[in-house]
Amino acid sequence: CWCETNDKEKTKAIADAQARIEDLTTKIESLTAASARLGTEIKNLEKEVARNQEALDKATAIRQKQLAEFNAEEKDLLE
Repeated sequence: CWCETNDKEKTKAIADAQARIEDLTTKIESLTAASARLGTEIKNLEKEVARNQEALDKATAIRQKQLAEFNAEEKDLLE
């Protein structure tokens, strides 16, 4: 009978959809946790980059000062 065949197909489709919903729910939870972890990691890395940039800026300023002193000293010695 058509209604028995249709009932079996619909029951199977419902079971398949429920299994897919469970899989997707698990995946969403997993990806949400990964997103939170990566968000925290990004914030930490941004702080580290800022610290490194600050150190680089300080080192660059020191090197520029040393270069200016060297150039002045060299000029005095050449005169």
